[in-house]
Amino acid sequence: MNQHNTTASCPPPLPLSQVRQPSRRLPVGSCDAHAHIFGPVRRFPFVANRPYTPDDASFEDLRALHEKLGIDRGVIVQPGCHGFDMSAVLDALEKGEGQYRAVCLLAADARPEDVRALDAAGVRGVRFNFVAHLQNTPWADIERIARLIEPLGWHFCIHSDSQSLSGLIPLLKGLGLPFVLDHMGRVAAADGVHGAAFRDVLALAGHPRAWVKVSGIDRISSTGKRPYDDGRPMVRALIETMADQLLWGSDWPHPNVRGDMPDDGELVDVFTDLCPEPDLQQRILVRNPQILYGFADLAGDHVSRSEP
Repeated sequence: MNQHNTTASCPPPLPLSQVRQPSRRLPVGSCDAHAHIFGPVRRFPFVANRPYTPDDASFEDLRALHEKLGIDRGVIVQPGCHGFDMSAVLDALEKGEGQYRAVCLLAADARPEDVRALDAAGVRGVRFNFVAHLQNTPWADIERIARLIEPLGWHFCIHSDSQSLSGLIPLLKGLGLPFVLDHMGRVAAADGVHGAAFRDVLALAGHPRAWVKVSGIDRISSTGKRPYDDGRPMVRALIETMADQLLWGSDWPHPNVRGDMPDDGELVDVFTDLCPEPDLQQRILVRNPQILYGFADLAGDHVSRSEP
C-alpha cells in the first residue's frame, strides 16, 4: 500500500497472471464500458479529502488486462480518489489512440470551455454518486451541469443504491438527457427479479434515453462469493428485456469490494454464459457503446451519439 493511505484502503485486484483466460472469444470491437484507473500516485496524486485510498492501477495495467480478455475498447470512469483532477484519465485517453472514452466528475462551477476541452479529449459523460460512501452532488448543481453538457450530447452516469432508484429515476427522466445506471442500479440480488428496485430498472425498457450497465454483479450479490450465482437471473432478465439499452463493464480494479476479489476473465465468462446469442453480444459489447460513446464503427466511420 502506498504512503498516501490516510483513508480506508482498497484491496488490490488479482495480478494479471492469475486472471482467467476467457473461455470464449468476444466480438471484434468489444468494449469494457466501466473501468477505473488509479495513479500512479507519484505522477497523479490523489486528492486530500478522498473517500478511499487504492493501490496504483495504471492505464497500462488496464490495457494489458483488456488485451488478455480480448477487449478492444474501454470507458474509464473517473474515481472519487482523484476528485475533479482529470489528469490521469486525460493522459490515458491520449495513450489510448481513440480506443478509449471517459466519464468525468465535474465541479458545479465548470465553464463551457472546460467541458469542450474534455469533450475533445474523449470525455462523453458526467458521473454522479448517490451512495453513502461517496460524495453526493446537490440537485441544483446537477441541473446546472445538465444545461452545461447538453449541447455536447453527453450523458449522466448514475451510481445509486437501490433504495434511491424509485425517487431518482423520475428526476433523471425530467432532465431530458441520456442517463446510465451503473452496476444494474445496485439492486439486491437477494430480492430476486421481482424485487421493487429491479422492477424499476426493468421498467426503463424502451425509454429513449435510458441505459443500464451490466456490471458489478459482485456488488449486487448477497454473498459476494464467486461466481455470483444469485445475481445471474437479474443479468439474464436485463438481456431478455432491454438488450438495446445495455452496456457491459468489468468494474476493474474493483474498488471497495466487500466479498471475493472478482476475476475479470471469469466476469467475461459469466456474461457470455448468460448472453450466448452472437447478435446480442454484438449489440451489447460493440454497437451500444459505439452509439453512446461515439466510437468509430468497424468500417472506420464515426458513429454519432444518439438515443438507443
